[in-house]
Amino acid sequence: MSDYESVRIGLVSVSDRAATGVYEDKGLPALQQWLLRALRNPVQWATRLIPDEQAGISDALRELVDGERCDLVLTTGGTGPAVRDVTPEATLAVADRVMPGFGEQMRQISLRFVPTAILSRQVAVIRGRALIVNLPGQPKSIAETLEGLPNAQPPVPGIFAAVPYCVDLIGGPYLETDPAVCAAFRPKSARRPARGD
Repeated sequence: MSDYESVRIGLVSVSDRAATGVYEDKGLPALQQWLLRALRNPVQWATRLIPDEQAGISDALRELVDGERCDLVLTTGGTGPAVRDVTPEATLAVADRVMPGFGEQMRQISLRFVPTAILSRQVAVIRGRALIVNLPGQPKSIAETLEGLPNAQPPVPGIFAAVPYCVDLIGGPYLETDPAVCAAFRPKSARRPARGD
């Protein structure tokens, strides 16, 4: 039995071709693998593999937050400028509040690698007591944006370092990370005593 609080995480992979079986989805496995390495909390998963349809994406996000009671929802795919890339619009349609810093930081990380990072349109929002974050579609980019670039000079923080405190502030469970993968940042007043491993 874990001493850490349980967390419900929704994962959504948005892809016309993967949803119809044209090729294997790599987004959901990449998200799960990274989160299993990063989080010490026991996780209950709710996953969806869906096509690039705005109404369907919004419905899935509502279902994961309102029905499945997920504390955190991560999407992958559908955030570029192509006509079928509608994940940001679908996410904004279910938002109570927008958290622009997440998208800004993801683009900063990706710009270290490709100038076309400015074409990405990832957004993050709060719906009820859940944080929803759009991530890139490629597994390598997913890990880079979540984890950051700790070996860069100067180091570039990943977005997941801010996720646990954000989840605290909106009334979710206390997320604890493995600092070797991603050190969660909280103000001293918001930290709980460290547990012995």
